[in-house]
Amino acid sequence: MGDGEMECFGPAAIFLRKSERERIEAQSKPFDAKTAYFVAEPAEMYLKGTLKSKEGGKATVVTLCGKTLTVKEDDIYPMNPPKFDKIEDMAMMTHLNEPCVLYNLKERYAAWMIYTYSGLFCVTVNPYKWLPVYDAVVVTGYRGKKRIEAPPHIFSISDNAYQFMLTVNSVLKCMLSHLGFAGGPNHCSQPPPGSLW
Repeated sequence: MGDGEMECFGPAAIFLRKSERERIEAQSKPFDAKTAYFVAEPAEMYLKGTLKSKEGGKATVVTLCGKTLTVKEDDIYPMNPPKFDKIEDMAMMTHLNEPCVLYNLKERYAAWMIYTYSGLFCVTVNPYKWLPVYDAVVVTGYRGKKRIEAPPHIFSISDNAYQFMLTVNSVLKCMLSHLGFAGGPNHCSQPPPGSLW
């Protein structure tokens, strides 16, 4: 869904998905998968850095702020390429480790994109402020769209559940009308009490 298609969400679009320009810029950032790592650091939890060496079970990483840290090899984690920054579904990440997940949630939260998918789950980070992502325009924007056709949002989950319910309901109606309620030919003029009609 490009920027033009995001217009259906009105002013909420910037809180739901990063712009095409931002996505293109992320794909063109230089990245070395062999040396890009997160390193565990007590004060910050994890810092981005460049791996300088690994030997004797120890790894030396220079962080983006210029700090050199030597830690156990178990305390460094590979980073995802920049194209995965603020990704909508974390299950799509190349590396699905704790710092990558936390970094993605932090970056999306910093941009007020409070909804993120993690496979089948919708993860929400409370913004502690009102965002324009719950008005009628947004509801309409999600109506009838599959989960992969729109950015993460609770409205997408609820509309997909509603569409599934309608589909199952119509299939059950069709099955029940052909089978009858006693397993034989259908002679009912009215559905039984408690049925799906």
